[in-house]
This record gives sequence, structure tokens and C-alpha cells, in this order.
Amino acid sequence: MREHVIRAAFTDTTVRVYQAYTPDIALPALKAGRFVPPFKMSRMTWIKPSFNWMMYRSGFAKKPGQEVVLGIDITRAGFDWALDHAVLCNFNERVHGSHEYWKHSMATKCVRVQWDPERDWRLNPIAGARTIQIGLSGQAMQHYVSEWIVNIEDITCITRILADAVATGIHPQNTPDSLERPYPVSSRYSHILAEDEQC
Repeated sequence: MREHVIRAAFTDTTVRVYQAYTPDIALPALKAGRFVPPFKMSRMTWIKPSFNWMMYRSGFAKKPGQEVVLGIDITRAGFDWALDHAVLCNFNERVHGSHEYWKHSMATKCVRVQWDPERDWRLNPIAGARTIQIGLSGQAMQHYVSEWIVNIEDITCITRILADAVATGIHPQNTPDSLERPYPVSSRYSHILAEDEQC
């Protein structure tokens, strides 16, 4: 696996991303099929195409504030729009040329990208592999909530199964990460595929 490869479960029209929230945010979203109050539109929200990274980040849905894990299908058009309008969280001279240009991009772009160590199903880092997180704010947040979301699914039960599986060492079949594959990207995404550290 090359280091900076976007991996996701996707179809011809949708991409699966993951988020974890408290029940008071997740349950109304599941009922409405989109995010509604008390979800805050004013805060940046991070979407994650990697199921295993979501498991790591949420501690198998056991961390406070991340008790409900959602699988969210968004349009590929929306996902591509986010990549087109993204800026790396940290300065990269090969990409940005100057700190001034990077600072301007950070101030004007509504999408952030950071790369984190990818995880296996036991949540151990995979050597040489990074996984993408995409932060949405402003216009991107409006698009995400109002236009991009096709389906929201509660997958918390799967996280419980995987947590138990890690304890036994027996990997269950047909887990969400088994559906993830390299997402097709073009040279126009080179501005986010360069090496980056966490925000």
C-alpha cells in the first residue's frame, strides 16, 4: 500500500464515510436522514473514509462523545468537490510554495485534509500507510448537510462485534474495512496527496 492513498468503500455514485457522535446528535440525524440540531453547523466536522481509523478514534464507540458510530453515504460528486476545495492542515513547501500562500488557503478554503497512520482491524498502525480525514466547514458544511448525504446508518453494533473479536483474536468476516479500496483520483488532487502531519 502506498503511503498517501485514499481508500474508501464506494459505488458509482456514493462514498461511505464515518463519524461518531453522542446519542443526542446521532439519533435525531438517523431519524431525519441528515444532521439536525443539536448538531452545530458552525463547527468543523471531520469525515473519515477509513472504518478502522474510526474504530481507533472512537475506541470502538466507547470514548465519551463518540458512543454512536454512523456510516454515512455521500455523493461522489460531493466527495470530489471536498477534495477539490481542500487544503492540507500543515504547510508543505512543494505544494504551497510559500507560507503566505498556505495561510491564505487556510483562511479562504472551507475544507481541511490531514493524513493519519492507517490502522488494521486490531487498531495497530500499518507501516507506511496513511489514511485521510476531511474537515468540513462553512460552504462545505452546508453542502454536506443539505445536498451530499444520501443515507445515514447506525453501525455501532458492528463496533461491538469488532471489539469482542480483537479480544479473541478471531477476525470476523465481511467487516466494513474489507469493502475499502483505492479511490480513483486525478492529478488535480496532488495538492492534498503530498506528505502532511496532523493538524
